[in-house]
Amino acid sequence: MKRTWMVTGASRGLGAKIAQAVLADGDNIVATARNKNSLHYGVDTPALLAFSLDVTSEEQTKAAVQAALDRFGHIDVLVNNAGYGLLGAIEESSAAEVEAIYRTNVFGLLNMVRAVLPVMRKQQSGHILNVSSLGGYQASPGWGVYGSTKFAVEGLTEALYEELKPLGIHATVIEPGFFRTDFMDGSSLHRTERQIPDYATTVGKTRSFAEANNGRQLGDPARFAQALLRLVDFADPPLRLPLGRDAVRRIASKNAFVAQEAERWKTLSESTDLTLGEHA
Repeated sequence: MKRTWMVTGASRGLGAKIAQAVLADGDNIVATARNKNSLHYGVDTPALLAFSLDVTSEEQTKAAVQAALDRFGHIDVLVNNAGYGLLGAIEESSAAEVEAIYRTNVFGLLNMVRAVLPVMRKQQSGHILNVSSLGGYQASPGWGVYGSTKFAVEGLTEALYEELKPLGIHATVIEPGFFRTDFMDGSSLHRTERQIPDYATTVGKTRSFAEANNGRQLGDPARFAQALLRLVDFADPPLRLPLGRDAVRRIASKNAFVAQEAERWKTLSESTDLTLGEHA
């Protein structure tokens, strides 16, 4: 039986490549974007349902899921890909900027999960793929607020992984490195309105990096999409899947740092426990 995929943020970048790969592989897809007229894959097929969806609207997410069921009868893979970046220091990020990115990157993802899970629980099958980022595993200057949204995605997926496993449903958090998409230009990466000169040597370097490396990223979006097609075929898929050599290196580096720091401060860390006599 054909799988039915549901992919948010499918008008460009990684989302569009996923949609194209799914169609080429012969599966059904519900491709969503804020405006369905932006969903162009060069094919006209009943296997594609294009749907206008703002993930921050709970009503729209429910309508999209119902439309998917009306067309295909089941939803087997949900890819929570919709989101955007915010580049700026923590102090530079206004309350409005922070709230807006959380509405899309975190609350929008939760809207989709809540809308799709009743379907998957009834089926007793399904796979939720939540797209995180390197910034969701290791924060860095300029990416603090954006990274915090992805840290939230990581935590939510860890819990989902355990909650859904007994129900026959999988959850995986995808951790891409830098892929050659338009993420680092103005269409996907917002910059804080405020810029403070004192952060020039930290966040300023990140701004320069984003400008210099836009269009020069190592990762191939088409290969990213193929990796997801392979992932959903595994009977026991991972909780985390880093994609890209830069992602693998960064995760290994952070793991080593955490282990080294934990060992260095182990005595102080363990000094807060009750002694054996006190505990008794």
